[in-house]
Amino acid sequence: MKVLVPVKRVIDYNVKVRVKADQTGVDLANVKMAMNPFCEIAVEEAVRQKEKGAATEVVAVSIGPAQAQETLRTALAMGADRAILIQTDQDLEPLAIAKVLAAIVAEEAPDVVIMGKQAIDGDNNATGQMLSALLGWPQAAFASELALSAGSAKVTREIDGGLQTVEVALPAVITADLRLNEPRYASLPNIMKAKKKPLDVKELSALGVDTAPRLKVLKVAEPPKRSGGVKVENAAAIVSNLKTNGVI
Repeated sequence: MKVLVPVKRVIDYNVKVRVKADQTGVDLANVKMAMNPFCEIAVEEAVRQKEKGAATEVVAVSIGPAQAQETLRTALAMGADRAILIQTDQDLEPLAIAKVLAAIVAEEAPDVVIMGKQAIDGDNNATGQMLSALLGWPQAAFASELALSAGSAKVTREIDGGLQTVEVALPAVITADLRLNEPRYASLPNIMKAKKKPLDVKELSALGVDTAPRLKVLKVAEPPKRSGGVKVENAAAIVSNLKTNGVI
């Protein structure tokens, strides 16, 4: 069973994001980048499935600039067998990414796609669902537990009322939630081994995919700063403040 794992290069989650002065986007200059945390969980799960014997090959794929090779090397160090970079300097939106991934799926013919439910930069939570629709494959989103078997996947997902277990026929698209696992740290020997694992680089234009933007960012701004709290004398004052200001 071949598992395809898309991964994305994003600003490290420990870094405070800065908005550009002209509010056209986020400042990426001299900022530490890393693999999207949900993508890390997806890679970890794919590797665990291989270790269990449910999967035979794990292929990591990323869409982005040349620097995304570092992100793919991280996936290889975690246990992926090989990697593919679709190189582009365009900032693609979810539909375009889903189209590119669909083209890769057509070439690689994986049995299952395991990917993060969302990226922490755009927070769109849309690519997995769009990819499923484009491929005509079943999907199981927000997986907190996964069991792969011949021809099917059983996924436990968190819902408002508790836990829901669904079973989908393969091939399928599965998106990973936070509680699916805890990603491993890549050891130094595995980091060294990752340098020798195959990493293919393809130009986005070679795929012949329509990646024209359908969305336009009008403005990016920081959230308003939180104001200080207000001391009140009694419950009546709390109610009054809630009525007039909507806050305590």
